[in-house]
Amino acid sequence: MFEIGWGELLIIGVVALIAIGPKELPTVFRTLGQWTNKLRRMASEFQSQFQEAMREAELTELKKQVDDMTSQAQSYASFDPVAEVRRELDSTQQQIESAMADKPAPTTSPPATAEGSAAPAIAPSTDVGAPSSASSEPTPAADVAKPDGKPA
Repeated sequence: MFEIGWGELLIIGVVALIAIGPKELPTVFRTLGQWTNKLRRMASEFQSQFQEAMREAELTELKKQVDDMTSQAQSYASFDPVAEVRRELDSTQQQIESAMADKPAPTTSPPATAEGSAAPAIAPSTDVGAPSSASSEPTPAADVAKPDGKPA
């Protein structure tokens, strides 16, 4: 605080003794001590109030951070991936249904013949007794080998 050495204090004491007098000197020192104590208390009170204000500011900042973290944690706790997928599937299904409702269904009418009738075309019939070209081919069973390893 003040840099007063012992020599300076001695000079101040001698001047005070001469100026105030030996009879009043103890009361002056007592009053000076009381004022010094008051100043020290005021300084320490100011310092403690300042530190308390700093702590409150830090606590306010920490409370804000905790509130932010709590809100983020609550948003993570309410996260439901299954519900998210369901919502996506429902919206996709609605889009598909609306797209299908917008397009008319294709008509499946039989092709018209040369006469203009709607009768289906019939393939010419073959004679039942006549041998067909498919029967001249070997059957798949004929290609199967016998148990002794030779073809049939």
